[in-house]
Amino acid sequence: MNETWRLNTLAHLGLWLAIAGVGTLIHILPLSGPEPGWPAPDLFLALTLAWVLRRPAHLPAAAIALTFLAQDLVLMRPPGLWALIVLGGSEFLRRRASVVREMNLLLEWAMVSAVLIAMTLAYRFGLAIVMVGRDPLDLSLARLAVTILVYPLVVWALQSVLRVRKPATGELDELGRKL
Repeated sequence: MNETWRLNTLAHLGLWLAIAGVGTLIHILPLSGPEPGWPAPDLFLALTLAWVLRRPAHLPAAAIALTFLAQDLVLMRPPGLWALIVLGGSEFLRRRASVVREMNLLLEWAMVSAVLIAMTLAYRFGLAIVMVGRDPLDLSLARLAVTILVYPLVVWALQSVLRVRKPATGELDELGRKL
C-alpha cells in the first residue's frame, strides 16, 4: 500500500516535471507566436498553483523551487528571484489547501488571483531594488490579467484531462491519513 502511494506521487511529480520541460522548451523555441497584442499567459505557474491546491503532497517545495530556478536560468531571468517568489506563493496556498477544499471555484479563483497579484508586485519590486531591467508595466499587468483569466481553464484541464481533483471531505490517502 505504501508502494502504491509512492508510485502515484512520483508519477504525478514526473508528469508535472515533464509539463515543465515541454513548456520551457516551447518558450525558448523560435516559433512564430500570436499576433502582437495580448501576451501569452503563464500556464505553468497557473498549473502549479492549481495542483498545489488540489494535491499538495504531489508537489514538494524543493521540486517547485528547483524547477522554477532551472526556468530562471534557461529563460535568463535573475536567478532565484522568481523561484523564491513562486515558492512563497505556492507555500502560502499549500497551507490553505484544506480551506480551499470547501470553497467553490469562484472563491478559489479570487484567492489565487490575489496571490498572483502579490507575486507579480513582489517580483517587480525585487527587480527594482537590484536595478535590473524590467518589462514595461502594461505588459506585466496584461500578462498577469491573462494568467488570471485562464486559471479556470487550467483547473478544468487539471481535473478533466490530468485527473487531479480536490480530495473529498473525509477522503483518506493510500496510507490511511485524512486528506
